[in-house]
Amino acid sequence: MFAVHLMAFYFTKLKEDQIKKGKHPSSQPRSPQHLFQVDRFLYHMRLSDETLLDIMARFQAEMQKGLGKDTNPTASVKMLPTFVRAIPDGSGSKFRVLKVQVSEEGKRNVQMESHFYPTPNEIIRGNGSELFEYVADCLADFMKTKELMHKKLPLGLTFSFPCRQTKLEEGVLISWTKKFKARGVQDTDVVKCLTKAMKKHKQDIDVDILALVNDTVGTMMTCAYDDPCCEVGVIIGTGTNACYMEDMSNIDLVEGDEGRMCVNTEWGAFGDDGALEDIRTEFDRELDLGSLNPGKQLFEKMISGLYLGELVRLILLKMAKTGLLFGGKKSSALHTKGKIETRHVAAMEKYKEGLANAREILTDLGLEPSEADCIAVQHVCTIVSFRSANLCAAALAAILTRLRENKKLLRFRTTVGMDGTLYKTHPQYPKRLHKVVRRLVPNCDVRFLLSVSGSTKGAAMVTAVASRLQAKRKQIDKVLALFWLTREQLVDVQGKMRAELEFGLKRDTHLLATVKMLPTYVCGMPDGTEKGKFLALDLGGTNFRVLLVKIRSGRRSVRMYNKIFAIPLEIMQGTGEELFDHIVQCIADFLNYMGLKGAQLPLGFTFSFPCRQMSIDK
Repeated sequence: MFAVHLMAFYFTKLKEDQIKKGKHPSSQPRSPQHLFQVDRFLYHMRLSDETLLDIMARFQAEMQKGLGKDTNPTASVKMLPTFVRAIPDGSGSKFRVLKVQVSEEGKRNVQMESHFYPTPNEIIRGNGSELFEYVADCLADFMKTKELMHKKLPLGLTFSFPCRQTKLEEGVLISWTKKFKARGVQDTDVVKCLTKAMKKHKQDIDVDILALVNDTVGTMMTCAYDDPCCEVGVIIGTGTNACYMEDMSNIDLVEGDEGRMCVNTEWGAFGDDGALEDIRTEFDRELDLGSLNPGKQLFEKMISGLYLGELVRLILLKMAKTGLLFGGKKSSALHTKGKIETRHVAAMEKYKEGLANAREILTDLGLEPSEADCIAVQHVCTIVSFRSANLCAAALAAILTRLRENKKLLRFRTTVGMDGTLYKTHPQYPKRLHKVVRRLVPNCDVRFLLSVSGSTKGAAMVTAVASRLQAKRKQIDKVLALFWLTREQLVDVQGKMRAELEFGLKRDTHLLATVKMLPTYVCGMPDGTEKGKFLALDLGGTNFRVLLVKIRSGRRSVRMYNKIFAIPLEIMQGTGEELFDHIVQCIADFLNYMGLKGAQLPLGFTFSFPCRQMSIDK
């Protein structure tokens, strides 16, 4: 309780200082009681550093769970492989088409032309095929406008939703997030959906989809093009997510241990398994119940721009109902979902004009706020957006810690690529996030780089690399074409081999057969009754191996002891007598080594060269 009083005192003094310095339009005294009431009412939204470090540890555990092949199916943080293996060396509520020209000859120069297209609710919540047909129509319109019709072009698709990828140009939608809920798309390959939709424009559009890229990956690649130290991408906009470069040896979901791959964390689903229940408030639960996807994306619903305004509205409504705001009076607008948006929250938190904006916004909602009400509402906005920044900071700090540990460094320097409307438009958000991250991971020197061109430039970078690799692959395929065999050719080889087997087995044709089919005089298989000690010799490569094999009947137990002897080149290419003298000497050395000098043991000889046998021992 002392901490609550202290925080209320701090914010009260801050407001009073601002008034004294003339930084607010009104000089009327503010009521510290209102701020104290807000602090007490939203006590559980204030997160201490101790709590943030605990959340950070929980997220690290979820990351590990998502990376494991056996634990991934039950992990809430899916840690999806993106098949983006390196950074360049040289979203939400809008749909954007760009033409990106990447310069050649290693020059870091990118020219972009773009156009934004709206995404109407009837499209994003309708039939999936209609959504992709709309995207294809927009692409055709863009290509017509930019005079790109009939030109063969590689295409990169930034897709800001969780997809399970098995290669760069494929991705199966796991679930919709944010406002999207188009039917019939979940569990299907979105690249195939778009390819199918583009077929109706096949006379005009000639494109190959070479890369499906999450918007966080695009952000990271965009920033990495300008700063090669960038190995993390974060989006804080309509939704929120992050990606980073993970060591391949830690990703159980894909084959290979060498190098690194970008992992799309899909951190918006953190807490869907109940891991954050002690952090969530009654307002978070009410917002979730009224959302398009109850029980899903719970971390995102405490952070992103789609939800912060609604959280503030739910808080103000309850405070009004309890008589803490507006004299207990409410309005129909305050009861209406979506009437307070995140842009309103950002406007009310502006440094100089924030209180004036608060009065105007609240008045537009049909309320009659007092000066003290405006201060209290501004304080509510601060607490809600500050919690958002704190939660993002905790998860990002976990990623940075993992990167540092992967590199086995006590301290390291890196760059985080940032994008998203909340991060870019909220006046206080970036500095709050930066400050908390640096406090949580003091051993990481972090630079935050804003993605000026958005995530789509990064998708173009990935597509450019994919296009270059595709051209190389075509050259390689051309060379290897001579080694490709059709099914008909394999059937023909099979028939010829069958005929040669028959020739080799027959007395009359054996001498002419290329496949000799030599009898071995081995007429039976082991039946488990064998027992005793045996010597075995193995000659066939650059080394010669002598073995002692002990077989115990009944228990089917076989123990082997062996020693390898080198065969000098002069002996391999000398006379037969020299070779077999060397073999005998090796056998004598082995028996002496095993303490069996002078022992008489049956011997078997593995001889890896073609022999015409007269019996099993000749």
